[in-house]
Amino acid sequence: MTAVTTDPTPTDPQPPAGDRPDRMRAFLRDLGEGSVVRTLVAIALSLVVGLLLVVFTNEDVRPTLGYLFARPSDFFREAGAAVATAWDALIRGAIWNTRAEDFARAIRPLTETLRFAGPLIAAGLGLAVTFRTGLFNIGGQGQMLMAAAWASFAASQLHLPWVLHLLVAMVFGFAAAGLWAGIAGFLKARTGAHEVIVTIMMNYIAVSLVTFLMRTPILHDMSEGQNPATIAPDPTAVFPLLLGEGFDLRWSFVACLLAVVVFWWLMERSTLGFRLRMVGANPEAARAAGVNVETTAILAMVISGLFVGLAGLNQAIGREGNYGPGIDAGIGFDAITIALVGGNGALGVLFAGLLFGAFKAASPTMQVADVSPEVLSVMQGMILLFIAAPPLIRQIVPFLPKPKEETR
Repeated sequence: MTAVTTDPTPTDPQPPAGDRPDRMRAFLRDLGEGSVVRTLVAIALSLVVGLLLVVFTNEDVRPTLGYLFARPSDFFREAGAAVATAWDALIRGAIWNTRAEDFARAIRPLTETLRFAGPLIAAGLGLAVTFRTGLFNIGGQGQMLMAAAWASFAASQLHLPWVLHLLVAMVFGFAAAGLWAGIAGFLKARTGAHEVIVTIMMNYIAVSLVTFLMRTPILHDMSEGQNPATIAPDPTAVFPLLLGEGFDLRWSFVACLLAVVVFWWLMERSTLGFRLRMVGANPEAARAAGVNVETTAILAMVISGLFVGLAGLNQAIGREGNYGPGIDAGIGFDAITIALVGGNGALGVLFAGLLFGAFKAASPTMQVADVSPEVLSVMQGMILLFIAAPPLIRQIVPFLPKPKEETR
């Protein structure tokens, strides 16, 4: 008998792995190429949303809605008063206290904005490094906590002269954050594990590990009770005050400004930064040009951890008292928004950090003025939504320039 052969069922050819579009990488590149105009429009739209929330939740405005068409002047008068109150509270809480009796009290809101902005800027720079390398680092919280824990250990358990003690505590914090981020980079490069999943899981590990250490003699003075907290650092290991007594701003903020300069030089002028940007733009082309993509990914995560570690140092030894597990204050996640709003650039991250620092500084004043501070959180979320959804902004504001690939 003649054997009957059957042709295999034809299938669609599968593109090589290197030719498959990396949607995450393209998404990060699109965000990084966002124009300044688009960012400003996103901030303006979020401000409008925030003001609408202030107006329609105000106790004096709501009764006027019942007879809005009969006497609209009442609505607009009360709405204007609500907006003016919120705006005044924002200015007095973040920039200048117009009701202060002397210059020191008047300028204090600005110093508080700078104090809050410092760690936000540092963490935003760290995440911007990985975004420009085509990675998505969600582990800012864990990296900050590890930096804070190691720095706290050095600041409280080692007893050294002032300058040396501060430097040693900083080295401990940088090393912890860099190693913690480097683990995620190593797993990404050597096993292909997705950095988003790995960094999120490492956040949970860091929170639990640091909380555990805060219940042991390593970080906790057992004679002070059972609440998890660190031992207060020695004064020799704390960043000194920048403007003297009466202001909480410390030299750690200057370190964050220096980090902006370092980031700019690293990403725009150094050979390593060129390799990082090459891998972020096209890893296959970078590999063809002789760049070790896997090693570069590990370096990107380590460098990211170093910048985020500076934020952890701000929280740990940028203050004189002890702290609990919530010392990260959500900065690790806020940094995602700051990096994206800043277009992953040095100046952009600087101004985005100052903006979000102003929001945090103004929160207590707005609450005293009977304006819910959660409005500012909504505004932050709306900014990220508009930044992360360029087509949505272009539908609302049609005159915005289109991305480069759409204009070719």
